[in-house]
Amino acid sequence: MTETTVTSPKLDATLPASVNPIGRWLGQCLTLAEMELRKLRHDPTELLTRAIQPALWLVIFGEVLTRVHAFPTGGLPYLDFLAPGVLAQSVLFIAIFYGIAVIWERDLGLVHKLLVSPASRAALVLGKALSAGVRGLSQAVIVYLLAWLLGVKMNWHPLALAGVALTVLLGAAVFSSFSLIIACIVKTRERFMGIGQILTMPLFFASNAMYPIAIMPGWLKMIAHINPLTYEVDAMRALMVQGGTTAYGIGADFGVLVLALTVLTTISARLYPNLAR
Repeated sequence: MTETTVTSPKLDATLPASVNPIGRWLGQCLTLAEMELRKLRHDPTELLTRAIQPALWLVIFGEVLTRVHAFPTGGLPYLDFLAPGVLAQSVLFIAIFYGIAVIWERDLGLVHKLLVSPASRAALVLGKALSAGVRGLSQAVIVYLLAWLLGVKMNWHPLALAGVALTVLLGAAVFSSFSLIIACIVKTRERFMGIGQILTMPLFFASNAMYPIAIMPGWLKMIAHINPLTYEVDAMRALMVQGGTTAYGIGADFGVLVLALTVLTTISARLYPNLAR
């Protein structure tokens, strides 16, 4: 990536003055997202390398525990129970390390260009969050293919597929915004890597991605209930596989994710200028 990747006037120049503020704000978000996705076109091998981890979880971990029958999964085969959790984990890992790219952009001087552009701070944050969501959708295609090949009974209904896509976008946006907050605080790639690794595993294991919340000890249940990943997995499990159910309700799952995204976007938008200092 070079500094010519972004020029500040493009964030607003594509929209006529007659466009209403909401339309202009959405246009800024989409412009930022498109700028981010251009990087992916230059290096598509990133998608293939990120496919290794979900493949290992499904093919090795999932196949082994399916034979053990260790967890009460509500009548679902364990591999069917695990597949939505693996997808959520893949999206989490993509999003949570998004802050490294932001720190890299700061070192290249791109953050300063974005901050002096007409785009609002919230548009800058949500544009990056949207691009993280699109990367997450590419992981969804890979996980769906792997799960289908392993015999998972997938739900191919168009509304279910649309619901999973929306869940992936929201989940990626939530955790990429969280990642941006961390990047604005620590400001160096080395510190971010350490903190990111510390956070990803607890977020994953303190959720319903691998096992039901019902078998957790009381203190871990409390953490799981406030963990946005729990609600992301809950929605995916109901929408992604045949016979999947939701513990909270699809509306509640989406509501929690939207609320978390609103709070984290507000915080990261306020902190984003600190990254350039």
